[in-house]
Amino acid sequence: MTNTDRPAKSTFEGFTDEERAAMKDHAKELKASARRGSRADKAAEEEAAVVAKIAEMQDSDRVMAERIHAIVKASAPGLAPKLWYGMPAYARDGKVVCFFQSAEKFKARFATLGFSDQAHLDEGTMWPTSYALTQLTAANEEMIATLVKNAAH
Repeated sequence: MTNTDRPAKSTFEGFTDEERAAMKDHAKELKASARRGSRADKAAEEEAAVVAKIAEMQDSDRVMAERIHAIVKASAPGLAPKLWYGMPAYARDGKVVCFFQSAEKFKARFATLGFSDQAHLDEGTMWPTSYALTQLTAANEEMIATLVKNAAH
C-alpha cells in the first residue's frame, strides 16, 4: 500500500464532531481577537459576539444563557464577556473564569454553568467546578449570583 492508497489520518482522531467544531470556533475567536483595535472596541465586539451567540441558541438554552449573562454582568461587572470555544464566557484579565455551555452544543441532556481554575471558589480540598442546569428558578439565580461574585474576586 502506498502513501496515496492510505486514507488520510485525521489530526483530530478521537474527537466528536461537536468537539472539533468547538476547537474550530476557538481558532476563529483567537484570530478575531488578534484583529481587534482598542481595548474598548475589543470589549464591545466581544460582548456583541456573546450576545449574538446566545441569540443563535435553541429556546430553552437561549433563555438560560440570557439570564446567566444578565446575572454575571450584575454580580461581577469586572468580568468581561467573550466567546470561548464557541460558548459565552466571562473573563478576568483575559482569562476565562466562568462559561455557559448549552445542552445543544454537545448534545447533552442539560446545559452547564462551568468555572475554570481562575475562579476563586476554593473550599477545602474539593469543590464543584460545574453545575448542570435544566431550568433557572429564583433560588438557582441567587446561587449563581453568589457563585459568580465569589469566582470573580
